[in-house]
Amino acid sequence: MEEMTVPLDVRNDIRSMDADGVPRAEIAKRLRVSRNTVAKYADMEDMSPEPPLPERRRRPALEGHETWVESVLEADLGAPRKQRHTAKRVFDRLVDERGYEGSYSTVRRFVLDWRQARPAGGGEGYLELEWPAGTCQADYGNFRAVIAGEELDLKLLTATPPRSNDRQCVAARSQASECMCAGLAEIFGRWGRAPRVMVLDNATEAGRMVRGEVTESRLFSQFRAHYRFEARYCNPYSGNEKGSVENAVGFLRRNLLVPVPSFGSMEELNRHLAAGCAGLNAASRARDGRPTPEALADDLAEMRALPGVPFDAVRWVPAKADKRGYVTAAGREYVAGPAWHDRRLLVGLRAGTVEILADRGRRVAVLPRAFGEGPAVRNPASLVPALVARPRAFGESTIRRDMPAGLVDGIDRMDAAGRRRALRAIGRASGASGFAAACEAALRVVEGGRVPDDA
Repeated sequence: MEEMTVPLDVRNDIRSMDADGVPRAEIAKRLRVSRNTVAKYADMEDMSPEPPLPERRRRPALEGHETWVESVLEADLGAPRKQRHTAKRVFDRLVDERGYEGSYSTVRRFVLDWRQARPAGGGEGYLELEWPAGTCQADYGNFRAVIAGEELDLKLLTATPPRSNDRQCVAARSQASECMCAGLAEIFGRWGRAPRVMVLDNATEAGRMVRGEVTESRLFSQFRAHYRFEARYCNPYSGNEKGSVENAVGFLRRNLLVPVPSFGSMEELNRHLAAGCAGLNAASRARDGRPTPEALADDLAEMRALPGVPFDAVRWVPAKADKRGYVTAAGREYVAGPAWHDRRLLVGLRAGTVEILADRGRRVAVLPRAFGEGPAVRNPASLVPALVARPRAFGESTIRRDMPAGLVDGIDRMDAAGRRRALRAIGRASGASGFAAACEAALRVVEGGRVPDDA
């Protein structure tokens, strides 16, 4: 029996028998149709009638290029209107990139027909989407806060399962992939589960979608593999694709960050946000009217269990130290120490720290992560080994400004051997207790009239 003449009742029989578990070979035999016909109608997801559209006018000169032109015009829908292709720009690209030999008028008519076939109006329109349980949306917002006395422009990473309307957020200095992964891991930890599907803005640091093809950052791909979730990238200009999280960003910002807040550290700010989210969610409602905590249980039941090992959101980059022992990573300088001058090192960028490793993984330094412009970031303890080797250089060393004045005066009065002993003791104590604590302990020894000694 020809496919074009398969009656509707036979199509229905194929689908009903397939749903009942009848083998497809048996269906073909009973209904006297081919196996290909059985497969076609059994697998068809949409049996809706198609509108009787007029046939598209044939344009032989554009044959072989229609799909490419349509993909360009589809991609334009996500771009600002002033950055969309004109028919002339499409024509120029066809000539330059695909060797097109037809006329401009043919391209212009094709583009005009394609655009007229779309709905008119100021916007593209919105579709209300259905979000299965276990699906999550994530996006960023901007806000300002005072941290340790400094006013900063910060990022608010927000995630929500649209079905339950549970809203979570984490503050970060940057949208870099390591910051995003660390923030999402924090949110997953609050839920105790990881989503099966995460819908992300095409403009995030997780990945980019160009003409339907996604290129993910290496770190985010590793993060996804760790938590075993699927990522979907949407058009950043289409609010219906991630409207829930966009609303959540505004809601959390208005309720938790107005007026401009002030905290002693980013950690303190994020504790405030976590507590605030918990309070707001307890009083919120899901789309179906149920309390959010009740609806969240359905989302969590469909999410994945967290892996037994936490994800280390670190991006490793190679760097070569200069003659001072400084390395540059992500636009900022970090001090490995003079002992590592002119060496090739590895720099691990995390949301809050920078780790510097030498060959074979030897740890050189762990420093606070810095963003924007500013001086080199250093740990004074990294300067100690060079001063132990050359104690007379202490008089001009920048380490002096990191020590209590009384300790500096005491070391200045020592001879070279005494300086070497004191600095070696401070360096070793710094490894266990930190530089500030080591200096305070050394100051007490100096004030007692003795030389610090690590013996």
